[in-house]
Amino acid sequence: ADLFDGIVMAEQRFHGEGYQEGLAEGSHAGMAEGRRYGALQGARISSEVGCYLGFALTWHCLLQKCTDEKNSKKIKALDSLIGMIQKFPYGDPTYDKLQEDLEKIRGKFKQVCSMLNIQSDFRIGTERSSLTF
Repeated sequence: ADLFDGIVMAEQRFHGEGYQEGLAEGSHAGMAEGRRYGALQGARISSEVGCYLGFALTWHCLLQKCTDEKNSKKIKALDSLIGMIQKFPYGDPTYDKLQEDLEKIRGKFKQVCSMLNIQSDFRIGTERSSLTF
């Protein structure tokens, strides 16, 4: 009876072993793919936010030379954008309001561009590494 039991139950045993091996291998591959995807998305967000910061700091320096009322409003908007970027949680990938804060930064950037009469079309080139405004 034990000999036939081993033969009859072999399919079920091999199915269970195969399932466990596949689960372990899939989990490992999923973690590696998740890390690569996370690193790529983090780099894109950092590149975008870094570009906004460079833009804001440059315009802030350029506008400080002029002291009229129009420029003071622009400088206040730039200060607000710079402050938002400096508070952005770069080191915390689990921050639950990351997308919300990123959208606020994008909105403030568009507002500043509008005030400066500059097109606010931020793109990262797909064929080559370039930023376009």
